[in-house]
Parts: sequence; structure tokens; C-alpha cells
Amino acid sequence: MKVCIAEKPSVAKEIAFVIGAKTRKDGYFEGNGYQVTWTFGHFCTLFQPHDYKPQWKRWDLDTLPMLPDQFKTKLMADKGVRKQFKVIKGLFNKASVVINCGDAGTEGELIQRWVIKEASYKGAVQRLWISSLTSEAIRKGFQVLKPASTFDNLYYAASSRAIGDWLLGMNATRLYTLKYGGYKQVLSIGRVQTPTLAMLVKRHYEIINFVPKAYWELHTIYRKVTFKNTIGKFEKAEEGQQLLQQITGKDLVVTNVEKRDGKEYAPKLYDLTSIQVHCNNKYGFSADRTLKIVQKLYEMKAVSYPRVDTTYLPEDVYPKIPAIFKGLTNYSQFTAELLKGKIRKSKQVFDDKKVTDHHAIIPTGEQPRLSGELQQVYDMIVRRFLAVFFPDCKVAKTTVSAKVEDVQFVAKGKEIIEEGWRVLFPKKDKSSLVSSVNNSRGKVKKDGNDKDDDNRVLPSFKVGEQGIHEPTLLEKMTKAPSYYTEASLLRAMETAGKQVDDDELRELMKANGIGRPSTRASIIETLFRRKYTFRRKKQVLPTEMGIQLIDTIKNKLLISAELTGQWEKRLKEIEHGTYSPKPFVQDMKKMVSELVIEVRKEHNVKRFTAPAAKSYKKSSVKSKQNPRSKKTTTSRKKSSSVAKVSMQCPKCLKGTIVKGKTRYGCTQYNSGCAFGIPFVFMGKKISDNQVKRLVDKGSTVKLKGFKNDQGKVDGQIILDSNNQLLFKQISYAESESVVAKAKVAKTK
Repeated sequence: MKVCIAEKPSVAKEIAFVIGAKTRKDGYFEGNGYQVTWTFGHFCTLFQPHDYKPQWKRWDLDTLPMLPDQFKTKLMADKGVRKQFKVIKGLFNKASVVINCGDAGTEGELIQRWVIKEASYKGAVQRLWISSLTSEAIRKGFQVLKPASTFDNLYYAASSRAIGDWLLGMNATRLYTLKYGGYKQVLSIGRVQTPTLAMLVKRHYEIINFVPKAYWELHTIYRKVTFKNTIGKFEKAEEGQQLLQQITGKDLVVTNVEKRDGKEYAPKLYDLTSIQVHCNNKYGFSADRTLKIVQKLYEMKAVSYPRVDTTYLPEDVYPKIPAIFKGLTNYSQFTAELLKGKIRKSKQVFDDKKVTDHHAIIPTGEQPRLSGELQQVYDMIVRRFLAVFFPDCKVAKTTVSAKVEDVQFVAKGKEIIEEGWRVLFPKKDKSSLVSSVNNSRGKVKKDGNDKDDDNRVLPSFKVGEQGIHEPTLLEKMTKAPSYYTEASLLRAMETAGKQVDDDELRELMKANGIGRPSTRASIIETLFRRKYTFRRKKQVLPTEMGIQLIDTIKNKLLISAELTGQWEKRLKEIEHGTYSPKPFVQDMKKMVSELVIEVRKEHNVKRFTAPAAKSYKKSSVKSKQNPRSKKTTTSRKKSSSVAKVSMQCPKCLKGTIVKGKTRYGCTQYNSGCAFGIPFVFMGKKISDNQVKRLVDKGSTVKLKGFKNDQGKVDGQIILDSNNQLLFKQISYAESESVVAKAKVAKTK
């Protein structure tokens, strides 16, 4: 009997249906010479420390480092796991061959290999390797089953990763907890999670230590078009003023008009990271949420295998494209045009050299009934897929050069001549594609509104024309970098912390990224779960504990994104058979041993203080038992000029917001944190509750009674990404929002 083992019951059911194993048994399907059983995630795990040596059970610095001679696995203690494993082992005992039908990736290979090993199965093993769960893909996969040995390197890489994580996680977590941890406090250290946290903390310090600097730009308006001085920024106002005086009252002369046709290529197909980034930017989905949605679509046969790190397709997929188009009946208004002629084949889409185990995420051609989030993400995948087969978007780019005296100016514009692939995207979605288009063409984002200016349509200019213009010297301030969102954090993990805006360069750096596409979402969620980070709207910020942990770690290996990326590169080399697992594990053991010696020698140890418990609960209980305590507390607040509002400062994340004499401010004021909220903002008094909502949610509710030049207006107070106050006016008459920046006083 041939025994197939899948990673999930739902996948086993699909496989069983296709190969004719249609009789349901206890823990498996049977029929047509096959038995199809399943696991549900990880059934086996590496030994715990005490499984190797009893003395390793106790957390003690003297037992470190823990370096097993040989790593072993064991079955998990879960009752459901043990019951199903008993079924699997019984089937394996009578099997003529076992077919590994686990997910076609490193993790899927590891899960099933450990189960086969735990069951002590010694017979022949074959591998089903497919990129979608459609009946056709399963049927073809069974026609070309491969020997399990073909994927040995994949298994070696996965087991080396698991062993490396065990060595560093087990040893470093115990080491730092025993050396620095507070009472009943565990300091979790991980090969991927710690450098990821370090990136967040580094960005936090860049923001709070950022000192804005003034600079000036010389602009002039001619025929309602803004021209910019070609020098760019002036660091001193005097330099700009000198040129301003030189050109004031003089005519502007157009010296050159350059028009050239250009193309904009469609955004690349999705890999897992790019769809997580797009969903976070467009819908605010977390990386973990997006992964679960795409995984569900895969199990519903709607899309191909999702845990991929390539945006390309292999050549052998091209003949299947017409069938996929025909299956996408809900998009027939787009596919009908594509099916009329020869389907486009571009090297930017089809490239065997840039595809390894799996290709980019694409629709399969099957259209199950979808709604809500599933439909939203599926629609993104389908439209992105169709776009790469549409003509390029044709644009006309115009550059107008001008001068006043010898001072040079330039204005740029762009006009879409033929939309091409852009017809697939509603106008409201096109702005979200700008970064994808620019990235694919190697453009780097600029500060300010340069991008908007470059995309405007210019009127017709002629060389030699001249006229009156309106010059202005604009004062601007440099801006601090923004806090990471999950989207930008995923990109940073992908490129080991380096800012990369070009898609081609990003592809080259993927081998050095932190973690794998399939695990980055879980790493981010782990940081939230362990209270090292928290969300503020879309932003991901480090908590006080997370900051303290990174400040405590002196070892650069633990917090370096680039070095962790190098480890990932080694694991990729093991997967490709160009590096051996043995030296990788030996290097990890050596690093752990050196880390233990280094940390044990560290002096001036400052232990972590446990996060303060919320005192308001205790206070409320006491006030019920003793009515006098409430009066005492009230009178004490009245007599004090500073009262705590029990909120963490959103800027420095170390201090607490307190109520001073003229404003709400941060207790870290003397250490340089200038965050503050005045009692009265635009003529309106702000209550404690409104301040709490503003700090917690980033905005107040709609309030009445603000005053500006127009009189009394309604609106909201908003905290921007740099923790400055903004006023958002809500005008019912005009049905539009006007955002005006308000300055915050820097003195208490």
C-alpha cells in the first residue's frame, strides 16, 4: 500500500479525492491502492535541555553553554498529536512506499522528515512537489514523483536553522535572563527577533535624537507653474536672499523645452513579502493576517503556493497562461483582449534563473466564491498578474528650463498618453502603485512634493518666451525618519536593514535578508507578544522593555541585521548544496561559547526593573473600602502642581505624561524630550480625557469650539508621525478637510 502524508487534513482530503482514496477511515483516507494521512503542523520538536542532561533543567550560569554533541527530536506531548501519530506509524509499518506530500518548502520538508524519522520508517520515500492544489497540479505531481533524496539539502538547511535557533535561543535567553533579568522576568533572545528589535530601537533613537535643521529653496511661479532653482537647497538664508534680490523684478526667459516619450512597466508579480507590504499599506493588514489570508486562498485552490521569495515565473508556466485567463471569468473584460492575440512574454516576468523551488504568487484560474478580506487580496493578486501581460503605460515627459539673469530654474511634468496596464487599477488605487512603478524603474523617493510636481501636466512653453514671474524663498525644515510600519519593517528585514528602493537590487539582497518570508510575520508577532514592541496605528514602536533589552546587549552579533543576514545566506547555500551543515553548526556553537564568556565577564550589571503595575486598580479598591482615601487623594492632587495622567510618552517612550502648570508634558523633559500638549489649543481648552485619547489613538474625536481667522470651527487634533500637533478642520459646507500645522510650545 502506498501511504501519502500531508501537512493538513484539508490538503489530505484534496489529494485523496484526486488519486481515488475516497473511503474515510479513522485518521486517513483509503482507496485505489493509496492511504492518505496527515499531520497538523509540527508533530516533533528538538529535545529540551533537560532531555540531554538532567542538570540542564535548572537555570544556572554555571551550566552554560549548553552544547549537545548530537541533536535529537521527540514527539510532542499533545494528546491529539500522539493519537494521530499512532495512526501514521501504523500505516508506515505496512507501507510499500511513503509519499511525502508536505508543503513544498523548507519548513514542510522538515515537519514530515522528522515524523518519518520518529516513526522509524526505513523504506522508500518519494516526494510530491507542487505549487498549487488544483486537481490538475496534484495529478501531474503524482505523475512525476521524485526520490526524497532529491530534497536532502532542503532538509539539511531546515534542520541547521532549527539547531541554530536552539543553540542561540536556549543559551542566550538563559544567559541574559540570569545576568540581567528582574524578578520572575525572562529576557527572550532570538537569532532573528533580536536584530529585528534592534532595528526598531535604532530608528527610535534616530527620531528622538533628531535635531531639525532649517534650509531654504528658491522657487518662482511663471504662468501658474512652479519653477525650482537648480541649485536645490541653501543651508544659509543669506545665500538664497542674495539670489532672490538678483532676480526680483527681472523677466524669466524659457531657454529649453525637452519632450520625450517614456514607458512605465507594470509592477512585478507578488512574492510573500511584497503582498504583505501592499496589504499593510492599502488595508492596514498585519503581515501575519495577510499570510493567513493568502494561505487560505491557496488551500481553496485560488492561488499558487504563497510562501515564496521570487517575483518571477519559470518558462514552463507560459503555455498555461491562456488556460488561466479563460478560468478568470470574473475578469473577462480584461482577459478577452489578451486572448485575441499572442500573449506577451517578457524577461521581466519569465526567467528560469530567478526561480528556485516555487514561482511568484499567481491565480490558478479557479474562482471559488469569495468575500471580504479573501476577495480583496485575491483581487490584488489577479490584477497584478494580468497587468504584466498588458502593454506598458506610455507617458510623455516634459522638462522646461528657464533662467532669470544667470539664475537657472527648471519645471518638470508628465502626461499619460496610453494607460496600458493601468486600466486594471481604479483611479483611487493608482496612488498605491506609484511606489511599485518607481521602484521597478530604479527611482528613489524624494522628500517634499517633488513627486507630485513631476507628475503634473504642464502647459505649452516655447523657447525664448519671457515674462513676469513671482519669486519666493521658502524656508523648510529637515524631517526625522518615520517609525517603521509593518510594511517598511518587512522590507528592512528583507534587505538586512538597508534602505533599498530598487526592485532589482532588492532581489540581489534577498539572500542576505533576516529570516525567511514565511517566518517574518511570526517574528513580528512574537515581538508584540513578548511586550518588546507595540502598535500605534500602522506604526511599530519599541516598548521601554524592548529599548532596555537592546541597550543591555553589547554583543554586536546578536543585534546586527547584516550579520544575521549572513547566517541566512549560509543557510541558503546549504539548501543549494554549496555549503555543509556541519561547519554552520560548529560556527554557531563557537559563537555561543564566546558569547557566554563575554557576558559573564561584564561588570556594572544593571538588572531590569519589572514594568510598573497599573496602580489605578489598587487605588479604586482602596477608595471603596475607605471613603476618606478618595478625599485625601483629591486634595493631594489639588495641592500638587504636577499630576500624572498615567500614559507613556509617545515620543521618547521612556517618560510618563504629566499635567504641569501650562501644558501636559513628559517626565523626561530634563533629559531632552520636548513633547508637550498645551492646555489651550487654537482657543479651545483640552480636557484630560481628550489628551488621553490623543496620546493613545493618535487623534481626538471631532470637537467644537476651535478658533481661527474664519471664526469658530469644528475639527480634530491629530498627532503626526513626528509627534507634532495638527488640526484637521471638518467643514460641512465644503465637505473637505483642511490640515493646518500648529506649533507646540516647548516650555512647561
